[in-house]
Amino acid sequence: MAKRKNYKVLWSHAASRDLESTVEFISRDNVTAALQILNKLRKKAATLKTLPLRGRVVPELAEVGLNLYREIISPPWRIVYRFSDSDVYVMMVIDGRRNAEDLLLERLTR
Repeated sequence: MAKRKNYKVLWSHAASRDLESTVEFISRDNVTAALQILNKLRKKAATLKTLPLRGRVVPELAEVGLNLYREIISPPWRIVYRFSDSDVYVMMVIDGRRNAEDLLLERLTR
């Protein structure tokens, strides 16, 4: 049986800031919930270590021909990433309840 390849999951500075600001905002009302969400999002991203193709291509970006970025959903958050031969790069974490099209295009096409 072939051994499954493990990828290294790396967080961009922008994605780390996204996660930090989400946790800070939620912790104003409920520290316990904020820590649970932090752990939930980190664990979800860590699953990309063995299955980076499991996420879908980001629909808003596919519409404009950008198929490099994928996402996994951890309701209501969207974890946007891309991967290479050996690494997965988490690029952003956004609230899926908000209109993300402009933010995605601005951040990921710089």
